Amino acid sequence: MLDQIHKCFQHGHIIWRQHALSRMLERKISRADVQLAIYEGELIETYPEAHPYPTYLILGYSRGQPLHIVLALDNPNETAYIITAYVPSTAHFSDDFKTRKR
Repeated sequence: MLDQIHKCFQHGHIIWRQHALSRMLERKISRADVQLAIYEGELIETYPEAHPYPTYLILGYSRGQPLHIVLALDNPNETAYIITAYVPSTAHFSDDFKTRKR
């Protein structure tokens, strides 16, 4: 799945949702941070039944900081929608930033 997401970035088939851009600005996360985190990151959660497209949570790092990126993938059109990006909190995730705390 990450290969398909990477292909979207390589071909410029990325749609940055307004919500994502607003939150990224508030959180001082750049588009370059998101792209680096996606390229070097790993898929940690999948939501195949999400509507209108399957959605994914990626953990990556940029500038030494962990980042979670939520994106939806329109596979037939090879387009990725960036929904949000944030620095994960250890209040909600384990120290590896991959596992949700219960």
